[in-house]
Amino acid sequence: MRRSTVLLALFMAFAAPAHAQDRVARGTTETRSPEADVFMSTLNALSRMSLKAHTDSALWEAGVQGMIESLHDPYAEVFTPDESEAWEEETTGNYSGIGLQITLLNNQITVTAVFRGTPANDVGLQVGDVIVGVNEHDATSWNTDMAADSIRGPVGTSVQVHIKRDGISTPIPFDITRAQVHVPAVAYGVMKGDIGYVVLDRVARNAAQELDQALRTLGNTRGLVIDLRRNPGGFLDESLMLADIFLKPGSTLATTSQRVPGGMDDQTTTETYDDQFPARVPDLPVVILVDRYTASGAEIFAGALQDYDRALILGERSFGKGLVQTVMTLPHGRRLRFTTGEWRTPLGRSLHRPRDMEMRPLAEDLDTFPHVSTPGGRELLNGGGIFPDVAIPEDTLTLAERDLLRVASENDVPLGVRLAEFSFSIAKEMKDANQPPSLDPARFDRFTDDLVSAGIPREVMDGPGVREYLRWRTRMTIAARMDAIGAEADFRMERDPVLTEAVQLLGSVHSQKELFAAADAEVAHRSAVPAEGGH
Repeated sequence: MRRSTVLLALFMAFAAPAHAQDRVARGTTETRSPEADVFMSTLNALSRMSLKAHTDSALWEAGVQGMIESLHDPYAEVFTPDESEAWEEETTGNYSGIGLQITLLNNQITVTAVFRGTPANDVGLQVGDVIVGVNEHDATSWNTDMAADSIRGPVGTSVQVHIKRDGISTPIPFDITRAQVHVPAVAYGVMKGDIGYVVLDRVARNAAQELDQALRTLGNTRGLVIDLRRNPGGFLDESLMLADIFLKPGSTLATTSQRVPGGMDDQTTTETYDDQFPARVPDLPVVILVDRYTASGAEIFAGALQDYDRALILGERSFGKGLVQTVMTLPHGRRLRFTTGEWRTPLGRSLHRPRDMEMRPLAEDLDTFPHVSTPGGRELLNGGGIFPDVAIPEDTLTLAERDLLRVASENDVPLGVRLAEFSFSIAKEMKDANQPPSLDPARFDRFTDDLVSAGIPREVMDGPGVREYLRWRTRMTIAARMDAIGAEADFRMERDPVLTEAVQLLGSVHSQKELFAAADAEVAHRSAVPAEGGH
C-alpha cells in the first residue's frame, strides 16, 4: 500500500455526485422511478392540502430523516451546517481562528492555553491574559461561546483582541490575523520511574506525526504507556500510520471490506493495508490503556499492536466499533454520514459489537466467540471490541464523594469552576517561578473553607475521603494547567488502578516478552486472590 494514496478513512469525505443532485433538483418524470413519483406526489399533496400546514422544507427534512431511520444504522445522520462545522473541528482538530483556549474563571474570559505556532502565540498572548474586548465590543460580560464566536472567522481576516494583563493598568490591543489552527491530539511527558506517558485523545489529522515526534523524546525511557481511554477514534489512515510507527515493514495493519458503489448487494471489495516504514521504537515495552469508550480508529491502532504481540492491553473491554463510515458533503453546508463498510484487525478479528438505535449493546454469549492465536501464542477473542490482556475496572466515586457532587449541584456551587479558578492561579505562579506542580496544605484548607462559605455544608466537606478527593483533583488540575503531563499522570495514579498497574508492570521488566510474562503472572495472582474492596 502506498501511504500517500490512502483515501479511505473511518470518516471519509466525498461530495454527492453532481448528476444525482441534478436529477433531484429537476425532478423530471424522465429520470424518476415510480417510487420517486409516489414520493413527490405525496409531498405535494401534504404540502397543499394537509389540515395542519407544513412547509416544503419541513417535509423534505422529514423525508430525509425517514430515509436515515429506515437504514437502522445507529451511526447514520445528516449534519446541519453548524453540526457539520463542529464535526470537522472535533475529528480533525482544525478550525479557523487565532489559537487560544479560553475558560470562564472568576467571571472573566481567561486565556488558559496558547497553542504553539499559532497567530496568538506569534503576537505574544499569554496564559492568564483576560479578554475584555473584541474589535469594538466590550467583552467583560460575555461567556466563552460569545467570545469564541467573535474571535473566530475566515482565514486571512483580522480581529482585534483587547487583553487585561497583570501589572499593566490599561488593556492591550492585539491586531491578529486569523489562520488555520490545529489543536494537538497528543500530549506526553515522563513519569516517575522513567516511564513515558502519552495521552492520545482522538485520532485526528496529524496524530501519527505528533506521536512520532513524542517518541523522539520518550524513546529512551524504560517503557511507554499510551492512554487511549475515552478516545472516540477518527480517521482510518491516521490509525494505520499510528500502528506503522510500532510494527515491522510488510506487516498487515488492517483490512477493509466495502460494497462496490452501485453494485449488487453482495458485491464487495476488500483492501489490505500493510506497514511501510521501520518501527520507531522496536525494543521499547509498550502498554496501551483502553476503556468502554475507546472506539473506532483507536481500536484499529490497539488491535493491530495486540495482534502482533507489540503491546500489552490493560483496562476495560473497548466500545466495539468495527464499521467504516463515509462522510459525504451535501449541498448547503450539510454532511451525510452513513456506514459503508467494515474493517478487521491483522489476524482477521472483527471487533464490531452490534447495538440498537439507542447505541445499547445487544445480548451476546462470549462463550460462542471464536479465538485467534498471536505469533507469540497468546489467545485473543475474536469479536465485540478489544478485550484487554489484563482486565482492570476503573476507579469509582465513594458515597461521600458522590454526596459532595450532589450537594454542590443542589446548592449552586460550581465545583468544577471553583477548582479550575483555584488551580489556575497556583499553576501560573509555579510556572512563572519554574517550580514543579505542588499544593500548599494551608492554601488548600483556605480553599475548602471558601467552598463551605459558598454553600457546601461542613459535614459534607468533612465526609470520609472528601478532602483527599478534592486535593487529588486539584493537584492534577494544577499539573495540567502547567502542561506537566508526567506529573499529572503521577498524581492520577493515586486514584487510577489501570495506570498504576501499567507503571508497576513496566517498572519490573526490560522487554515486551518479559512484560507479557509479568502480566500473565498478575492475572494468575488475581485469579487466586479474592478481589479487595476499593473506591
